[in-house]
Amino acid sequence: MLEDVGALTGSPWIYAMVAVSVLFDVFVPVLPSGVLVVTAATAAAAGSGAAAGQVPGRVPDILFLTLSAATASVVGDLAAYRLAWRGGERLDRAIARSRRLRTAQERLGAALARGGGALVVLARFAPAGRSVVSLGAGAAHRRARDFLPWSALAGLSWAVYSVALGYFGAHWLGATWLATGVSVLALFGAGAGAAYLMRRRPAA
Repeated sequence: MLEDVGALTGSPWIYAMVAVSVLFDVFVPVLPSGVLVVTAATAAAAGSGAAAGQVPGRVPDILFLTLSAATASVVGDLAAYRLAWRGGERLDRAIARSRRLRTAQERLGAALARGGGALVVLARFAPAGRSVVSLGAGAAHRRARDFLPWSALAGLSWAVYSVALGYFGAHWLGATWLATGVSVLALFGAGAGAAYLMRRRPAA
């Protein structure tokens, strides 16, 4: 069923679509970038023959897909970070009015001050968490060298997880929409778990 979609993985367009979607969902969190990555990975598995138990013949598609998603994630984080850094008093007032943004800013500041950035990685999986953390880091004028390495790790972790869900879901369940659905549910499950852990993290 996914063979026709899988043909897209042989062209640059699928990588461009994934990159644009991942890049902009830091500003519009409702964009289904994760679903697109999982679907593309499932289609790539169908095209490679991996779902049939054959030796993968198009593994570079998976690698390029992962790199596209991870790179776009970091670039989007950086764009949001710089935008918030230059946002001035208007953005500061908006953050002050939002309990969620204010709390995330405080938690992120405490985490980075301790030399850790697990919150940045965790937030990448939570719904809208990436947006809150990237904007919070910029608005608080956190140093780029403290934030961006964790953003890169977060983007790569999320991309590897999402691509692996689609690829191995097709490998185990067959290249069908059922495999895609199960993989997407697993992606949403990780997001719900990350959101729960973020709510439980102490502010200091």
